[in-house]
Amino acid sequence: MPKQGSAMKKRTVRGSASGRPIMALLDLLGRRWSLRIIWELRDDRSLTSRALRTACDEASPTILQTRLTELREAGLVELVAGDGYRLTALGKELFEHFLPLHQFAERWSRFKAR
Repeated sequence: MPKQGSAMKKRTVRGSASGRPIMALLDLLGRRWSLRIIWELRDDRSLTSRALRTACDEASPTILQTRLTELREAGLVELVAGDGYRLTALGKELFEHFLPLHQFAERWSRFKAR
């Protein structure tokens, strides 16, 4: 059986004692700024820490760096020397799963505005 990476080790996560992968992922993505970072790095964007902070409405640099570290450890974001942060192949795959939710949110916001 293949070994699980450190970010996927069975561990207690917020709201779940099981440590199941879906719960660990939802825990990571539910942390403040995690989804926003992934969103801002979409479409093969690479952003420096400063540019990413600006894109994230001047988020706290401490929190932003903590989230970037967590996302890097989870294999979703990488730091490319001289280029900045970008999504890994796994991060891009995750983002592709966001697109139907984004499309739904657009339809929902129009419905809600009625």
